[in-house]
Amino acid sequence: MRSPSSLRARLSLGIVLVAATALASCSSDGSSTTAAETLPLSTLPATVASTTPPASTEAPTTSPPAPVATYPLTGLPVTDEAAAARPAMIAKVGNYDSYPQTGLNAADIVYEELINDHISRFAIVYQSQAPKDLVGPIRSGRRQDVDLLTNLNHPVLAWAGGNAFVTQDIADSELVNMSQTYCNKACMRVDFTKAPYNLYFDITKAWEKMPEGGKTPPQQFQFRTTGAALAGSAATGVDMTIDSYKISWTWNDSTKRYERMQNKKPDTERNGDLVTTENVLILKMVYKFSVGSPAAQSVGNGEAFLFTGGNMVHGTWSRANNHDVYTLTADDGSTFLLTPGRTFVELPRKEDVITPK
Repeated sequence: MRSPSSLRARLSLGIVLVAATALASCSSDGSSTTAAETLPLSTLPATVASTTPPASTEAPTTSPPAPVATYPLTGLPVTDEAAAARPAMIAKVGNYDSYPQTGLNAADIVYEELINDHISRFAIVYQSQAPKDLVGPIRSGRRQDVDLLTNLNHPVLAWAGGNAFVTQDIADSELVNMSQTYCNKACMRVDFTKAPYNLYFDITKAWEKMPEGGKTPPQQFQFRTTGAALAGSAATGVDMTIDSYKISWTWNDSTKRYERMQNKKPDTERNGDLVTTENVLILKMVYKFSVGSPAAQSVGNGEAFLFTGGNMVHGTWSRANNHDVYTLTADDGSTFLLTPGRTFVELPRKEDVITPK
């Protein structure tokens, strides 16, 4: 037979355990209890009391900052959401020493392509901003414009029109036709120069009056982050030829831009401003004749040069189809990284001479 003292000890321990179980049950099902149904924590056995978790001393976690929205064609931070969403507007502008152009310095991207008569023409791409002045002289398009510009995702083409073959190519393409026939009073003949160099576009009005179908362009290039080291080797600029044109770009470390010379003279717009850019991208092209004009074969691959931030990177470009953006690969296998800002894309012949400075 057990002794009375032994029974009393076991009874006391049972009361403690029942009380602890009741406390846990009330905590888990959220039911209310009275003070008589609970026991102070200090009366529980030491092994139970020690299971209470200590207060956390870890600092609260913070979410990383949201990425900054950038314009697709410049990589610069968005300051106008409506502008960032609108389609690219492309003006086909003649390149003549005697009839200086307007609008290059306000463009996100400028393509310089060869046309007939051994001269070049600009495809000036606007999206993040509109030039304050009328843009021109607006000239005709070429068949090569379809492959060159389709990757801008249904861009609007502000042009003077073209021959029957080119006009049909544009009509059959994804480019939105806004020739002088369809400019809806966004283009005009000016009186400060003679025909055929007197057709000009108001780009702001062109966005207001454009035909339906344009879409926001995708990002065309990869950009380096602020403060990131430049790739490549130091170069003060580049001298090059595009058929009969002698072109020179020189880095200005004070303005952080490249300055353009054409045929040994500073290349200035009609208002006297020197033509400048943050990036000079040279994509050597094979040209084949099409309806009497050379046509850049911009689907395929070729040699590439990038001049940015006072450095030069050499490599290759490639595109599998005209919807693709250019894949730009340096000789070391890395991707070309441009400086956020404007880009001037030169499209010389494969045989033309490129001389880094």
